[in-house]
Amino acid sequence: MSNPPPLLVLMGPTASGKSALALEAARHLNGEIISVDSMQLYRGLEIGTAQPTPEERKRVPHHLVGEFDFHTRIDVFQFCRLAEQAIDDIRSRNRLPILAGGTGFYLKALLYGIDDLPADRTLRAELDEQYDSDAGEAALHDRMRTLDPAALERWGKCRRRLIRALEVRLLTGKSILELQQNPGDTLRYPVRAWKLEVPPELLAERIARRAEAMLDAGWIDEARAAIAAGLFDTPTAHQAIGYRLIAEHLAGALTRSELLERIITVTRQFARRQRTWFRHQHPEARTLPCPDGTTPSWERLTESPENPPLR
Repeated sequence: MSNPPPLLVLMGPTASGKSALALEAARHLNGEIISVDSMQLYRGLEIGTAQPTPEERKRVPHHLVGEFDFHTRIDVFQFCRLAEQAIDDIRSRNRLPILAGGTGFYLKALLYGIDDLPADRTLRAELDEQYDSDAGEAALHDRMRTLDPAALERWGKCRRRLIRALEVRLLTGKSILELQQNPGDTLRYPVRAWKLEVPPELLAERIARRAEAMLDAGWIDEARAAIAAGLFDTPTAHQAIGYRLIAEHLAGALTRSELLERIITVTRQFARRQRTWFRHQHPEARTLPCPDGTTPSWERLTESPENPPLR
């Protein structure tokens, strides 16, 4: 297709309404949705990763949702290849690709490109075990302050990205910033991008309501089955939010009400990190205010006179 319309991109923190807005936009703009969520890729985690329901997937085709067993390792490079294939497939049928999700690092890599720098799975597993936790974050910052202060300054608020920078430093002896060839400031696709902005107090209410609804929908049983199938031994899916807390509940360490409060707390912390990422890493995105916490009309997404039409 020559001169295809721009991709429609919807980003924002968890529970901000991206999925509902993407569904409405897809229905009216002849679109299909590509999930940009590193955990929605996996089967068996449908409730805990807030995957679209079977009914929603019948209404609108979704890509990169529930396509892999959770023992499969999917990293940012594989995600980008899969998403690129989905974009080409959707465009080949004269439909609009709609990217929607909250995994900012994956989204930025897809839109701006990422270098295929050296990687070592064994080393990365060791670094993840040592640093990929709230307890290990301070030690990670201390180490990077010595080894690569520039990377620390750039990614100090993104633990997983900082661990990747440490991995590259240990493998090459050089900073990841020195080795990256793509400056990361040139879009690879024409886009019309929006970041949903819900007031923090209203987002907190939405997070709480959704967490309770997910538990009511059977999340505990889903987690029990996933844990029994080896979720915590997986290379990437083990990071899905909430499952370790449910394991504590199943072991008798948390009551259901305590479990709910802990899930709400960690999800709110995650949402704060997401807001920070999207605020600083995506200059291509226009802010879409949601002042009363309700999902805006899909028609708002067509408001961008400087760009070509979406359809």
